[in-house]
Amino acid sequence: MATGSYRNGAPKMKLDRTPSSVYATPKPAARSRAVGGGSARRSSSTPLAAKDGLVPGRVRVAVRLRPRNTEELVADADFADCVELQPELKRLKLRKNNWESETYEFDEVLTEFASQKRVYEVVAKPVVESVLEGYNGTVMAYGQTGTGKTFTLGKLGEEDTAARGIMVRAMEDILADTCPSTDSVSVSYLQLYMETIQDLLCPGNDNIAIIEDPKSGDVSIPAATVVDIRDQSSFLELLRLGEAHRFAANTKLNTESSRSHAILMVHVNRSIMGRHCEGGFSTQNGQASSLVKSLRPPIVRKSKLVVVDLAGSERIDKSGSEGHTLEEAKSINLSLTALGKCINSLAENSAHVPFRDSKLTRLLRDSFGGTARTSLVVTIGPSPRHRGETSSTIMFGQRAMKVENMVKLKEEFDYKSLCRRLDIEIDKLIAENERQRKDFDDDIERIKADAEGRVSEAERNFMIALENEKLSYQQDYMESIKKLEEKWILNQQTNKNVKSKVDSHADCLQNGEALMVSTSDGINGVEQMFENEKPLRQSSEDEVSSLRRQVAQWKRSEAAGNAENIKLRKMLENEALQKEKLEQEISVLKNQLLQLSFEADETRRSLDRGGSGKILPGLDTGLSQARSSQLRDSANGQKASIAKLFEQVGLQKILSLLESEDADVRIHAVKVVANLAAEEANQEKIVEAGGLTSLLMLLRSSEDETIRRVAAGAIANLAMNETNQELIMAQDGISLLSMTAADAEDPQTLRMVAGAIANLCGNDKLQTRLRVEGGIRALLGMVRCGHPDVLAQIARGIANFAKCESRASTQGNKSGRSLLIDDGALPWIVKNANNEASPIRRHIELALCHLAQHEANAKDMISEGALWELVRISRDCSREDIRMLAHRTLTSSSTFQLELRRLRIEC
Repeated sequence: MATGSYRNGAPKMKLDRTPSSVYATPKPAARSRAVGGGSARRSSSTPLAAKDGLVPGRVRVAVRLRPRNTEELVADADFADCVELQPELKRLKLRKNNWESETYEFDEVLTEFASQKRVYEVVAKPVVESVLEGYNGTVMAYGQTGTGKTFTLGKLGEEDTAARGIMVRAMEDILADTCPSTDSVSVSYLQLYMETIQDLLCPGNDNIAIIEDPKSGDVSIPAATVVDIRDQSSFLELLRLGEAHRFAANTKLNTESSRSHAILMVHVNRSIMGRHCEGGFSTQNGQASSLVKSLRPPIVRKSKLVVVDLAGSERIDKSGSEGHTLEEAKSINLSLTALGKCINSLAENSAHVPFRDSKLTRLLRDSFGGTARTSLVVTIGPSPRHRGETSSTIMFGQRAMKVENMVKLKEEFDYKSLCRRLDIEIDKLIAENERQRKDFDDDIERIKADAEGRVSEAERNFMIALENEKLSYQQDYMESIKKLEEKWILNQQTNKNVKSKVDSHADCLQNGEALMVSTSDGINGVEQMFENEKPLRQSSEDEVSSLRRQVAQWKRSEAAGNAENIKLRKMLENEALQKEKLEQEISVLKNQLLQLSFEADETRRSLDRGGSGKILPGLDTGLSQARSSQLRDSANGQKASIAKLFEQVGLQKILSLLESEDADVRIHAVKVVANLAAEEANQEKIVEAGGLTSLLMLLRSSEDETIRRVAAGAIANLAMNETNQELIMAQDGISLLSMTAADAEDPQTLRMVAGAIANLCGNDKLQTRLRVEGGIRALLGMVRCGHPDVLAQIARGIANFAKCESRASTQGNKSGRSLLIDDGALPWIVKNANNEASPIRRHIELALCHLAQHEANAKDMISEGALWELVRISRDCSREDIRMLAHRTLTSSSTFQLELRRLRIEC
């Protein structure tokens, strides 16, 4: 890398914030090639409004001149620079000799005095701004070895902050414009060395595969390590780590020459607040529910910034490369030549663009002729000794300026966040309903107790008053009777006295008149006494009437109490109707939740089938090491949301819903557990809380196909952890999975079960027990389905089992032929060794190679025709690592060599 003092010799300029104005196509008639199509696409003259979200944008090219280094100051002291810059006109003159020169125009011309800040503002800042707005962007440096490409892009500026390169400054702007609570920024750092992609953040992760979507043409590297970035210091630490692992060598042109292409990928996910999809969810009466209106899926803009530090092109005679360094130089020049061919084809609107000639061109397919905004900085030196290399670098930049991309804004609905919000809202509604129902029941009990108390109090008071009145009436009646009896007795005595007097004086005629007079007086007295008794009798009758009136009044009070009881019963009936309405509303909300969950699942499946070929992370069984790596990396970005979910709902409550009597609740709960199990950070908590046992019980007892499918997917996610694998085996998990595989007919359920068994097949400690409990037979039994995804999982499990057996045989822990051959798997392996589906074929090829490494399997493989498939793999396999493994296996086996010599076949 060239060194020197960079000073800002040009005035500062204010850049327009709108990226479309910077990248507008200069010529309306310019044509470019689309990413995956076979015909050219004509761009519109209006840069902003375009159909399908596509906006035309030409590749912008800037040229930067490096100042003379110490060697050139001495060697070229008597010679003038071969380059003359005219930055005010954005021109560059390349001298042929002292009197002839060629003039070239670029988008920007940066002198040797231009500062790192100015280089970033004119080259990379517009691209970074477009990335923050949702577009993909690429910044790339191209030039001869030692012209300052790594200095321009990757300078950390630890000693002098003014010397910071484009990578550091770009991350500063991205972190400053994103919100950690709603947005996420993650980084991958790779190098392309000798046509193999290696992870600079994890050196053991080498020979990474490039995955290309056959429908959309999008290129991705799912196996690369992805690290979430929260602050600038962590990003600088990652850059230091990556630079330490990058290959470099000392050449004549540069004391520390990069021998690989470095690729920094920055993934930015931004939530767009305040935007909602049109329409709404309606309740049964046609009125939109305010609760459901608030649960709209948020929109996430996903963009990617790719910063590419290309290794320098060089001539062997000038760089002095030899030995391994010579091989490195050849690989670098071949990949740069392939890149030049692609740019030539795009500039000339050729019908074919050879993107597949090199892994570098496959990685940059989206940057040239694709949907990314691209800025290219070409670095040149002033020395006349390297005029040829300077001329080819300038011509590369000129051709790149003719390439036009069609940038596209990528927005997606965040259904995962919506599901979490729905879970929280439904739990809130359930809790609120339970609280209201409890309050309602308490109010009913209180009103009922109050009414019963009032009724009992009224009855008690009435009975007491009635008894008192009755006793008073009886007492008065008895007193009246007693008085009348006394008077009657007195009258009887008086009459007896009168009669005795009459009898005694009957013979006395003289006294007759006097006796008659006295008798009449006595009779009159008795009549007078009867007359006196009439008012007393009347008063007694009046008292009886008064008592009767009081009894009637108490009866009316009793009737009023009965009416109040009827009123209270009506109130109870009204409260019961209100309770029923609330339960109906909860049922409607639950149905809407299930419908939304189903639609989210269907949308994820359609996105996965139309996108990168991946399935939902919550239900994925780990199709490859890339899937496990992606799930592990995404866990850090979702840690805050999962913590919030645990805080508001609680894992124990979620697991308790797995035993609910409502089938819909069980389905929803097992889906939530499956999504949580997809994140490595939650797996230990799920297992500790008994989630694994609950999932196995569901698999054993449930007859619902959806529950069995999702439960098997969750178990598959947990089975990616070695500790969980032993727990699954200890709880008779392989037998349950085998029973499910025998009973299920749905391909998705079989795919989940096969994925779980495939994960268990990768554990060296469980080989014998797995086979004894029927794991291999269960895998082979699922072949009946014939679905490609199921067959891919079966092939992965067989490959994992064969790999563990091969390792055990190498270490001397196993003898005898393979258990796979004992269970009859070899005919199916041979039959599918050349399967049209790439995942199935790749795993079968690996399984054959691992089986062939053990000499005890050689005779069976020859008799079943596996030897011919190994020969074909060693010659025609598209993957170099598998092809080399098959070749080494054939050459190392004496039995295979003897058979090949007998048949006169060369390996």
